[in-house]
Amino acid sequence: MVIVGGGGHGLATAYYLAAHHGISDVAVLERGPIGLGNVGRNTTIVRSNYFHPDNIRFYDLSLRLWEGLERELNFNAMVSQRGTLNLFHTEAQRDLFTRRANLMRLLGADAQSLDREQVRRRVPLVDLDNGRYPVLGGFLQPRGGTVRHDAVAWGYARGASAAGVDIVEHCEVTGIACAGGRVTGVHTRHGLIGADVVCLAVAGHSSHLAAMAGLRLPIETHLLQAFVSEAVKPLIDVVLTYGAGHFYVSQSDKGGLVFGGGIDGYNNYGQRGTLPMAEEVAAAAVTLLPGLARLKVLRQWGGVMDMSMDGSPIISTTALAGLVLNGGWCYGGFKAIPAGGLTTAHLIAHGSPHPLAAHLSLTRFVTGRIVDERGIGPYPYAH
Repeated sequence: MVIVGGGGHGLATAYYLAAHHGISDVAVLERGPIGLGNVGRNTTIVRSNYFHPDNIRFYDLSLRLWEGLERELNFNAMVSQRGTLNLFHTEAQRDLFTRRANLMRLLGADAQSLDREQVRRRVPLVDLDNGRYPVLGGFLQPRGGTVRHDAVAWGYARGASAAGVDIVEHCEVTGIACAGGRVTGVHTRHGLIGADVVCLAVAGHSSHLAAMAGLRLPIETHLLQAFVSEAVKPLIDVVLTYGAGHFYVSQSDKGGLVFGGGIDGYNNYGQRGTLPMAEEVAAAAVTLLPGLARLKVLRQWGGVMDMSMDGSPIISTTALAGLVLNGGWCYGGFKAIPAGGLTTAHLIAHGSPHPLAAHLSLTRFVTGRIVDERGIGPYPYAH
């Protein structure tokens, strides 16, 4: 089989196919060097604090896999379970976050509610009484945290290669070969590669690749930007998110603050930053954490996001026999790498979905059984 995309999900799928299912006749094709796509262009956050019950179960599977990943791969992925703290600013948000925390606990995930004083002790830099959005409390998932993105790519790549998978860099796919209603391989810059199964794991380029097979996906491509500051002494020992604005921040082991905001809101394939989003993210950062105002930003970059119509990912077979899709990850792609790879490998090996990913089939958009994570309708930019 062929996996198109040498990012986190493609490499994880290849690893689990070979290591867990004994299927090693696999080629992972990447148009450039591995690790330079979204797997290396994110804010490295892992968590399972979702709203939809099926998504909580899926992402908590991923979190459990993160907890054992370094033993599984014998590779230091720098898994740091420092906790993720979501702040709330209104009584309505308090109710929403309390409901979310209670549902997580009912489903076996961890969640704690923090009052203002507990937030102050955990993150002293937060301006609890800022004029526009005073902080009323927070919602903490202690098992959440960060993982080193480069180590994830190289850990899975090494594990897959050792298990017999071929990883082919600088091999761009230019077409999908079909005959008799099923896939027969892929066309590349170096020629045709025949395959019984082709898996697309190309994030924001899913629509482009699927179109080569005559498929139109319920996905839009948007730009998500991130930033890193100059290195400073330890300031924040948790992943912090701002409930009144789309802002999230953590501190890397090198001392830089890694932070980001929302998508730009218009379709874009760029992998670079923009000044309007830099201004918006900086404003949110300084409102919440005034002490950051004089920090210098060293780098700004963008990831190509595949935003689905309901805000939830897609792990599914398609109308073309032999063609499998792993995509539509919205904001959740990095944190879902282990579970995404594991369940995609299960789908390929067994021909049926993994029980914890059965709700992520493409057929949900036909039957109306959508997994609307935020309850806001079919608007990818809003998810």
